[in-house]
Amino acid sequence: MMKMLISAAFTTLANAVGLMLAALILPNFSISPLSFIIVVALFTVISVIASPLLTKVSLKNLPALQGGVALITVFIGLLATDLVMSGMNIGGISNLLAATLLVWLGSVIAAILLPMYILKEAQKKHAAK
Repeated sequence: MMKMLISAAFTTLANAVGLMLAALILPNFSISPLSFIIVVALFTVISVIASPLLTKVSLKNLPALQGGVALITVFIGLLATDLVMSGMNIGGISNLLAATLLVWLGSVIAAILLPMYILKEAQKKHAAK
């Protein structure tokens, strides 16, 4: 149970990094500061639900799509979150496509680096005791 909560926390943090990256780099892509936490939570929930569904569909019907499931999940998550949340504005189809790549890339990098850094810090604190 604890492992699942830690995994969920890292996934949420990684998505927050990816969304923040897109908001900083892309013109007209914005997330209001008051809505940021809700946008990240909603995007994460949508992604967590969509990913296994898309994986199952791609394995059954389109095996060639398997490599792009993460990108499609991010695309669907961004689109759905934008439709539901008034505090998020993607700013057009070109921004949606660019944001898909940026959020995916930011999330992947954060998912790799955050656990390494946080676990390293926890290990240092534990060794100091």
